Amino acid sequence: MHSAERLKGIDVFVATVAAGSFTAAADRLNLTGSAVGKSVARLEARLNTRLFERTTRRLELTDAGAAFHRICVRVLEELDSAERVLAADAAEPSGRLRVDLPATFGRRKVMALLVALVNKHPRLQTHVSFTDRFVDVVDDGIDIAVRIGGADTWPANVGHRFLGKERLIFCASPGYLQRKGTPQTLPDLFGHDTVTYGRADGTSSPWLIASGHGPTERRSVESRVVVGHGEAQLDAVVAGLGVAQLATWLAEDELRAGRLVPVLPGLEVDGLPLHIVWPLSKQLLPKVDAVLNHLSAHLRVNNDPST
Repeated sequence: MHSAERLKGIDVFVATVAAGSFTAAADRLNLTGSAVGKSVARLEARLNTRLFERTTRRLELTDAGAAFHRICVRVLEELDSAERVLAADAAEPSGRLRVDLPATFGRRKVMALLVALVNKHPRLQTHVSFTDRFVDVVDDGIDIAVRIGGADTWPANVGHRFLGKERLIFCASPGYLQRKGTPQTLPDLFGHDTVTYGRADGTSSPWLIASGHGPTERRSVESRVVVGHGEAQLDAVVAGLGVAQLATWLAEDELRAGRLVPVLPGLEVDGLPLHIVWPLSKQLLPKVDAVLNHLSAHLRVNNDPST
């Protein structure tokens, strides 16, 4: 079957589901009730599947009809997005743009990039939220989300772009190491005061330990201080409260300035992955495309603090 044939009757079918009856759908589409019924019947015959359970009082979707309806809605939304792109004024990014960022990483690494983009495109109206919760970009109406970590699989209606993994390094303040000594081995490291990141459930994040050519090990740590905010954890380490395993993007300024120094640099290891995430139905919109390209070109997560 030619691909164009597959589109026939989809708009009538979706309108019928939304209206709840052939008659109501006909009013919306400026057709007769008979024409709507025949269009749905032809669609069912072509699919060899009953889409509605018909009663004298109402129409109800079959299980197959409900599944097909979800796909049809997505197809029509994508077609609508494509038409909006073609109708855009010279494809200039414009309109309201909702962006969701991780709290600490977003403020430190992403916000400056968004400011530069907004200055370049004055017709953009940008709403930026900060949360470490993994938002549903479709259900929550988000155009673009930046995420560190997350699931290994993604919903079919969500686009995602991998931008690398963060690097984790052990570090401490010079003052702390002067008082407590510099660990020379991994057992030495576990004997020191530690500052770890606190999760929302009351636990603290384990350390990731490189183990030769094998998989990275996760080791629980008895912490002197547990802090549930990345920048506050950094402040505690700079203040000399102990050793921490920190992402290089978080500690890079302090490492360059000498307020922190690496500890056992041979144990540096990959951390969480960085992704840009967006609803596929919005991918062709100029505002979304502009952000995707800009962040993909400039956003980095595995900074080398020595450069």
